Amino acid sequence: MDIRTVLVVNAGSSSLKLRLLGDGEQAIAARDLAAGADWEQGVETFLADSPEPDAAGHRVVHGGGRYTAPVRIDAAVESHLQQLADLAPLHNPPAVRAIAALHHLRPSLPAVACFDTAFHSALPKAAATYAVPVAWSERWPLRRFGFHGLSHAYCARRVAQLLDRQPAELRLVSAHLGAGASLAAVAGGRSVDTTMGFTPMEGLVMATRSGSIDPGLLLWVQRHGKIDAETAERALDRESGLLGLSGRSADIRELLAAADAGDDRSALAIDVYLHRLRALIAAMAAAMGGIDALAFTGGVGEGSATIRARACEGLEFLGLSLDSLRNAADDREDRVLSPADATGSVLLVHSREDLEIAAQVRATLAG
Repeated sequence: MDIRTVLVVNAGSSSLKLRLLGDGEQAIAARDLAAGADWEQGVETFLADSPEPDAAGHRVVHGGGRYTAPVRIDAAVESHLQQLADLAPLHNPPAVRAIAALHHLRPSLPAVACFDTAFHSALPKAAATYAVPVAWSERWPLRRFGFHGLSHAYCARRVAQLLDRQPAELRLVSAHLGAGASLAAVAGGRSVDTTMGFTPMEGLVMATRSGSIDPGLLLWVQRHGKIDAETAERALDRESGLLGLSGRSADIRELLAAADAGDDRSALAIDVYLHRLRALIAAMAAAMGGIDALAFTGGVGEGSATIRARACEGLEFLGLSLDSLRNAADDREDRVLSPADATGSVLLVHSREDLEIAAQVRATLAG
């Protein structure tokens, strides 16, 4: 199938991003629909104002154990995706909603589901397995799924290009830092470890998510506070992280400014965020037996020179350091941030999930 233009549909928990990409990866048209918008009407207007796409690619956060690679969407796939809603309740239902909206408007348009979990589907068993009773794992799909796979996959390819090396040669820690945040240890182009787990709540401190906590702490709070599972989930997913620590904001830019102005809680929130980040960068490097490159991507990773600089403090033992002038330069360009004589490379890579999705759509429909 000759695919020249791909409509990339990226449904977030409250927004919908539409990108029409040409065969040279250039963006022909783009539109973002905010929370509360009529998505079907918005997609219909976008299609009316743009060249007709040859195919569509949908970002789906969770593929469960069934989907370990992109898949062409049909009625059975759409039904299976609906059944996975409880694994990613904030993200999978909007993706299914977007799939249904586009199918209603263009029922004959070939569409492919591209999964954030797929990049991590071949994690080594030692990295993917939780130390829980085997009866649990036999009953339910309890494993580390990992997320942000589309971003980590693109980042790995882009880093290889920037360093003029083959992906097979590199041991990369990809740091996707946004409202949600995760690291991936990418060795030889394959994910061998990651910080998010069964759900996107594990790992790093995030904007409103706690990241990893002692499960005994959660059980203690539930028992003593008589908190049900739904309330606890909401607290850990939407009321914790930087927001919970600071008591004022989930926006790291606001917290950096507040910390500079003397706000102790904001300063502590940043310190906790960076402590966990540095520790898990080292853990990802250990999973690969070393590190050749560290790449910052995602909204925070791309936009905050301060966070990049502070994250690298103390990582000199891994051969990682920043050139302050390179780090402070224009954040609009992908580039190497480390000194020329550094043992390991530190890079800034703009996340392009749309390009990764378009590439997966073309590969899937060509096969």
